[in-house]
Amino acid sequence: MTLQDADRRSIDPPEPNLTPGELIDRAVALRGKLRERQDECERLGRLPDATLQDYLDAGFYRVMQPRRFGGYEFDLDTFLRVAIELSRGCPSSGWVYALTAAHTVLMGLLEEQGQIELFGDGDVRCPGSAIPISALKVDGGYRITGWWDYASGCDVATHFNGYVAVVTEPGGAVVDTRSVAMRRDQFRIIDNWDTLGMRGTGSRRVVVEDLFVPEHHTAPRPTAVRPIVEFPGRGLHSSPAFYGSFASLLISELTAVCVGVAQAAIDDYVENITAKHQWGPMSRKRSELPVFQRLLGEAIAYADTAEATLHQVGQRWTELARCSMETGELVSDEDDRRLVMIEQQIVELASKAVETVFRTSGSSASKKGQRIERYFRDLNMIRTHVMLQFDRTWENVGRMRLGLPPEMPI
Repeated sequence: MTLQDADRRSIDPPEPNLTPGELIDRAVALRGKLRERQDECERLGRLPDATLQDYLDAGFYRVMQPRRFGGYEFDLDTFLRVAIELSRGCPSSGWVYALTAAHTVLMGLLEEQGQIELFGDGDVRCPGSAIPISALKVDGGYRITGWWDYASGCDVATHFNGYVAVVTEPGGAVVDTRSVAMRRDQFRIIDNWDTLGMRGTGSRRVVVEDLFVPEHHTAPRPTAVRPIVEFPGRGLHSSPAFYGSFASLLISELTAVCVGVAQAAIDDYVENITAKHQWGPMSRKRSELPVFQRLLGEAIAYADTAEATLHQVGQRWTELARCSMETGELVSDEDDRRLVMIEQQIVELASKAVETVFRTSGSSASKKGQRIERYFRDLNMIRTHVMLQFDRTWENVGRMRLGLPPEMPI
């Protein structure tokens, strides 16, 4: 660590010359280990210790973290590529990564003093939750008592980012909405995660009790009635990512996981049809039959189209962010929602790939503990996420195209 002066601390990244390509290669190389640990991850209900250490050693969590605070400040597409590869190894492990690593961008939007305090020594793993709870405005900050569900990766977190609706008196009207950042020692965890899929994500409840959060550890939170906000930390870092739109960044995280799951399902399908006979050992291998060759091609078409589209979204998101950085004009709510709409359709394409594989892999592939059984459960669990309900997004985008205001959040 180096100190420039008392007011402007900086932390050197562990590998100053690391490139995006090298980071992606590390994720690809880890795929086999993650597959071997799928059962362990699901049994533990959280990221295995060995996987956490692998992530830390590789520098994955620092992918978009501000360079000034020990990160690499790589672009969104690099993050998405890493998340795809890790999810291709283990969906839950990829989810924990994806829903913690990119949130360093949110911390990079806080006031400078808040960033100095929260980034600490540069080790940051920050899950979050978009479910608002009440926060009481007090001198210098906010007092919060309550809980957030679905805090994916909270067991291995160093921080947490929550959403609060601010009131000036208990039970009073909401006067503001904020994102609030806190350290691991400021919240406790309740284990209430028992679901059909994504069992290894540790998406548990985070609880705070009469917690004081100073103003500089918070930032404005976009809402349906205030979709565009000015973040106090914009301008502190050189990456366009800190000028990007909010919702499409967050939804890109889980979209990348779905693409990785689809590619993993295809990997499993190739193994399945190459080894399996159609009607017992005297019949031909499934891989020799045109119907399975066509089904494999269909699944590949869905997954590859989903992946290519996601990379295009990542590049478009960065283009819009760079334009905002250069012109000072914030990314519009409509542009943000249209990217979300595309991300939601990417998830649907990934789901088609997994469904095709699951439906035609045979009954033995659906036995408990089989990979395709897990991929099917996991991807369909992801699709229940409130931010992936595309009918609502279609309506909002259609209204905006007609010059009407959106009626609801994403």
